[in-house]
Amino acid sequence: MSLPDIKPLRKLAVEPLQQCPVVQLNVGGQLYTTTLSTLRKYPNSKLAEMFSVPHKLLKDSEGRCFIDRDGTHFKAVLEYLRSDNVPTNNLLELHKEAVYYGIKPLVKLLEESPQLFGEKVGRQQFLSHVRNYHENLEVLIKVGKAEAMASRFSTIIMCVLKTEDDLARCNDAMIGLDTRKESIVSFGPWNAQVSVEDLLDCIRMDMEAKGYKVSIKPHNAEKGFLFKSYDFFYKLTFTWW
Repeated sequence: MSLPDIKPLRKLAVEPLQQCPVVQLNVGGQLYTTTLSTLRKYPNSKLAEMFSVPHKLLKDSEGRCFIDRDGTHFKAVLEYLRSDNVPTNNLLELHKEAVYYGIKPLVKLLEESPQLFGEKVGRQQFLSHVRNYHENLEVLIKVGKAEAMASRFSTIIMCVLKTEDDLARCNDAMIGLDTRKESIVSFGPWNAQVSVEDLLDCIRMDMEAKGYKVSIKPHNAEKGFLFKSYDFFYKLTFTWW
């Protein structure tokens, strides 16, 4: 009895990226499937360049093309490339991804949206007039952390000055305010038609965007039977746990 001919199994060849229209992606652990034509829709983009020089692409253990970046919002990038639809949620995060991948038409559309237009043209333009705004935010965080030892809360007094005249009046008010045991961080003055309440909203928004839980209230001082409210002073409270 003769044995049947057994042919050795041939190892399946991996089809080169250039010849394979379907691409498996691993973007920071998020898995996606799309086509080369979608990824190369805008030839001058960084994303198209990534998939035009395949030997430079990293591969994960399963052979998927790997992009070492948070892939949470890459789904929205693909949706735009496939259909030209711009999502309505998480536009700030999507804008960062569009800038990173160099998809200029998407960047332009996002920057013209009401949400980003208000952020970039309105809020950021205003904050550029507030002296040392971003530096003072970092001071708030640094002082808040320093005062958080073995405590659930840490409190900082903010002095908010809209005009140069407020600066002189604030100095007079501080004489009657016992702040020897409390830290004070000053904001202002600024040259813009924006209220103190708007600035306080900006501080709260930027703190929350950094992941901090804060509250801001007018600062009141009690001395014996006297109770006085100071127009310039606000109490910012960090809640740590």
